[in-house]
Amino acid sequence: MKIDAKRLRLYAVTDRAWAGGTEGLLRQVAEAIDGGAGIVQLREKHLGQADFLTEAERFVALCREKGAVSIINDNVDIAAQVGADGVHIGQEDLEAGRARELLGPDKVIGVSAHSVAEALAAQAAGADYLGVGAAFVTGTKTDAKPISRETIRAITAAVDIPVVAIGGISRDNILELRDCGLDGVAVVSALFAQTDVKAAAEELLRLSEEIAR
Repeated sequence: MKIDAKRLRLYAVTDRAWAGGTEGLLRQVAEAIDGGAGIVQLREKHLGQADFLTEAERFVALCREKGAVSIINDNVDIAAQVGADGVHIGQEDLEAGRARELLGPDKVIGVSAHSVAEALAAQAAGADYLGVGAAFVTGTKTDAKPISRETIRAITAAVDIPVVAIGGISRDNILELRDCGLDGVAVVSALFAQTDVKAAAEELLRLSEEIAR
């Protein structure tokens, strides 16, 4: 499966901080998809493997039912076991080429990149899309340092695969990413910390359409 760039206009990344457990998280995912998120990444940094597996099975089934692309963060084993559409890996995680070997040719492989060198290496290793950032200061990943607009432009110009920006993106600053050559944005709190997730998704999708190449 290769990713349609339009799916990446609004890329939702989960965070159970605002969900109140798995039921709340899945409800928020459904609302995000209903609001226009074409791809959703399940990110669980502190859940045990058994609980993660159970949640991931339900997550993939929900995404499939609603027609969204399901991505598992970091964990290639879980992604394979639950039949997710793909996996997203960081620079400190499994190398993209190895993830491809484990998941096969039809799955989506996303890779985080912070420089042109990392972006080109990920593309060469078989990545289907890139997540670049942090676009802004973010509270979700305290060690993520913002990269310049010039770096984002250089990355999007250097690669042939779709690119989304991630990190601190909100309705208030998303339009600052105009003319960066992006295909969309990946958001966490801008969706899942909101009272009305569906309405937030609808607004973010509209704004993302304005900045997308």
